[in-house]
Amino acid sequence: MSLLLLSLVALCRSAMPREPTVQCGSENGPSQEWESPHSLTPGDLRDLQVEPVKTSVAMEDYSILMNISWILRADASIRLLKATKICVMGKGKFQSYSCVRCNYTKAFESQTRPSGGKWTFSYLGFPVEPNTRYFIGAHNIPNANMNEDGPSLSVNFTSAGCLDHTMKYKKKCIEAGSLWDPNITACKKNEKTVEVNFTTSPLGNRYMALILNNTVIGFSNVLEVHQNKVSRTSVVIPVTGESEGAVVQLIPYFSTCGNDCIRHKGTVVLCPRTGVPFPLDTNSSVLGGWLPLLLLSLLVVTWVLVAGIYVMWRHERIKTTSFSATMLLPTIKVLVVYPSEICFHHTVCYFTEFLQNHCRSEVILEKWQKKKIAEMGPVQWLTTQKQAADKVIFLLSNDINTACDSTCGKSEGSLHENSQDLFPLAFNLFCSDLRSHTHLHKYMVVYFREADTTDDYSALSVCPQYHLMKDATTFCSELLRVKQHVSVGKRSQACHNGCFSW
Repeated sequence: MSLLLLSLVALCRSAMPREPTVQCGSENGPSQEWESPHSLTPGDLRDLQVEPVKTSVAMEDYSILMNISWILRADASIRLLKATKICVMGKGKFQSYSCVRCNYTKAFESQTRPSGGKWTFSYLGFPVEPNTRYFIGAHNIPNANMNEDGPSLSVNFTSAGCLDHTMKYKKKCIEAGSLWDPNITACKKNEKTVEVNFTTSPLGNRYMALILNNTVIGFSNVLEVHQNKVSRTSVVIPVTGESEGAVVQLIPYFSTCGNDCIRHKGTVVLCPRTGVPFPLDTNSSVLGGWLPLLLLSLLVVTWVLVAGIYVMWRHERIKTTSFSATMLLPTIKVLVVYPSEICFHHTVCYFTEFLQNHCRSEVILEKWQKKKIAEMGPVQWLTTQKQAADKVIFLLSNDINTACDSTCGKSEGSLHENSQDLFPLAFNLFCSDLRSHTHLHKYMVVYFREADTTDDYSALSVCPQYHLMKDATTFCSELLRVKQHVSVGKRSQACHNGCFSW
């Protein structure tokens, strides 16, 4: 009986007309239908949608592909439809372009499915990279004739960064630290120091920590962890402002991603109190329990009083002789020029904060004076700023990336918003000074990784060069020596003017 029912079902299915399906393959060039004119062509698509899909490639590795779906327009021209062509262009760190042609297995005999729904198809195949903007276009074949406007439909799709719950499983993201949990804890030990603890990663052994409260108020040197294994590491960082509630940013330097590895954040809290005395024994006498504390308090008060009297006496004694020494040096005007390839937010902004907060420098950047540059012209503006500046710094980096990390954010100061690159113009304009020892003291070269002055700018090799943050102390000392011979009157005026806030 069951065999008879199965036979009847199979016979009914064979009697039902088969619906068209799609068979897709790569076709990056023009379709062959362009070669001959057509009196009638199908209309455009009704809808086009894109979504990322995670597919397993190997154990613990995933590939993210585009699932592109489209709906055909229900009109009479559907009978002429042979195929649909889909092209995808990606713009990110790397540009890509590829097309597929999806042929329909049979001609359409009705405008809708036999069930009454619209004709819907999909294709899964284009790989998706993190932080990339994709432009997806689709049109039906046969195409419109030459010199005619062909119907087509397009959509935009921007992929998420490596911290997205789907993208973080890509191999490239894993190598950049997407699955690494440093478990950052940071606490304020006192008004001037913060202790940061974190778990290292087997991906690399170099780390740097920043303390940010609107601006950078403290940073550590690059830590070298000698063993590439998971371990707990602690570092004490000096700070220059209120640190409670500040943000800790941990910057790893893995071999696979260099300076563009994923950064992790934490929050500074108060360190737990230690050495809290145990409760007094209620059975002991009140006098016996409190007497040691009273004696200790009296000793501390006496010591503080003596120390205060000594400090006041010492202050009055040296007040008349140390007036000039205690005056702050005036701010130093620094003109910073940099190639357009450097990420403005990651590199230039952090370097500017370092100059302002740690080297008492008033920074001149072309990014902040676009209006003046437009009014004066770039050559006149550079000449004027060079005369006004105490130092001219060429900011270099040999680890150039075409796009910033996702953690950079899309800020107003992003790389691609620079209207023009003033670095080659500044280099050529100041090149004559580089050949003269009289003016050479005014120029410095700062880089963040290994020194690598290209042939185009080999003349900069005669300038003093500094590696940040390795030479941070020496670099600041060199800047501060610029104003050491300024008179007291000029110092007072400069201190009155003060630094601007970024």
